[in-house]
Amino acid sequence: MSKVLIVEDEGIIRSALRRLLERNGFQITEAGTVPEAREKLAEQPFDLIISDLRLPGEAGTELINQETPVLIMTSYASLRSAVDAMKQGAVDYIAKPFDHDEMLSAVNHILNQYRRQQLPTATLANEEATEKPIGLQGMLGESAAMQAVFQQIKKIAPFNTRVLILGESGTGKELVARALHNLSPRHKSPLISVNCAAIPETLIESELFGHEKGAFTGANTSRNGLVEAADGGSLFLDEIGELPLEAQARLLRVLQEGEIRRLGSVESRKVDIRLIAATHRNIKTLVDQGKFRLDLYYRLNVIELELPCLAEREDDILLIAESLLKACCERLNKPRARFSKSASNALLAYSWPGNVRELENRVERAVILADDTLIHAEDLELPQAIQQPKKANFATTASQQTAEALTLPTEESSDPAHLPSDDLSLEDYFVRFVQENEDQMSETELAKKLGISRKCLWERRQRLGIPRRKASTSR
Repeated sequence: MSKVLIVEDEGIIRSALRRLLERNGFQITEAGTVPEAREKLAEQPFDLIISDLRLPGEAGTELINQETPVLIMTSYASLRSAVDAMKQGAVDYIAKPFDHDEMLSAVNHILNQYRRQQLPTATLANEEATEKPIGLQGMLGESAAMQAVFQQIKKIAPFNTRVLILGESGTGKELVARALHNLSPRHKSPLISVNCAAIPETLIESELFGHEKGAFTGANTSRNGLVEAADGGSLFLDEIGELPLEAQARLLRVLQEGEIRRLGSVESRKVDIRLIAATHRNIKTLVDQGKFRLDLYYRLNVIELELPCLAEREDDILLIAESLLKACCERLNKPRARFSKSASNALLAYSWPGNVRELENRVERAVILADDTLIHAEDLELPQAIQQPKKANFATTASQQTAEALTLPTEESSDPAHLPSDDLSLEDYFVRFVQENEDQMSETELAKKLGISRKCLWERRQRLGIPRRKASTSR
């Protein structure tokens, strides 16, 4: 059981955090000031210190040392104070108001990182091997849809059969093609990937099948085509639906006879390739429109493998996002970041029309633009970024820093008379405090005592069904 020291001068915050962490298996010790915290630290070691930034007398950063990690809380949520705390050695910071899940995520993240730093290298390597996400050849997916795709790949890969991969743009069709090649007997030979939509129509035949010297203007030397370059290995034709009809006829001969003829040549050459094709378009519709050869379609479509879009893989979204986040931080040489609860909700709420490719771009943008190592929903800049909370917490922050915010009073709450009893939730405390004081205080004074804005107070009144009394309204 991990030991956590909470250093906070506001009684209601200490009480709320203690109950939250104890319910989740942590052993809690409390302190109200830095000197009191030092006394607790002298009595026993702790695995983590959670300290408010602004405390009576000395600041919470005075507790930072190299032995015990410190998580700083700040109700001021300013970038400068957070950055200063991190520079002094705090492992992370969390802004008030915060969400239950966000706090637990931060605590578990810090404790796991700290524990891993203490482990021997061999033990750490073994843990990383056992914690490797479920996936195949660089593709991640725990959803039933992707597990079915992985099983199909494993069955198909060993055989020299043609595969047609269908799926929206960004679903990972090239990764599937690479997996089919790497798991096949041809894995020691090259995999040649060609995007048929990226090559001009006038050059596509030359690029694929090669040409002889003088075959056309500008052909000053003979050149092998990409089909010939894939001899003995695999040829992946991405967006094959964009292939011109003339090139389709030549490709059909390759599949039927196993031979190619360069442009301008009278001789044919034998080639041994495994063809893997992919498209995001409906090939049958193209056939009906006369844009794709029916005989080529039947030659290609020995095995059809359809990839689900990301919106159909809700169980995989956070798994993929976490993996992309880790890789992006390493590639950009940025500190390891993590998603807040609001960011996780936003990732799950968005429809992802661009699929995994769009997710990768959003994550990279967030890593670059985020002010700290905690990625918030607004950092992702999604069109439908904020998802409404599914559960009622004590408050919802007006600044939308979190989707589900735990708003905690920041003034004059250390008086025992203000502390909620063990069976009184924070939401109950809010209701009781407003009802007991709204006759004596204006809305501005109520909001100030609760550490929130007037707008936030009004929103909570609406949500909790606490109408303003006439006496309070007239103030």
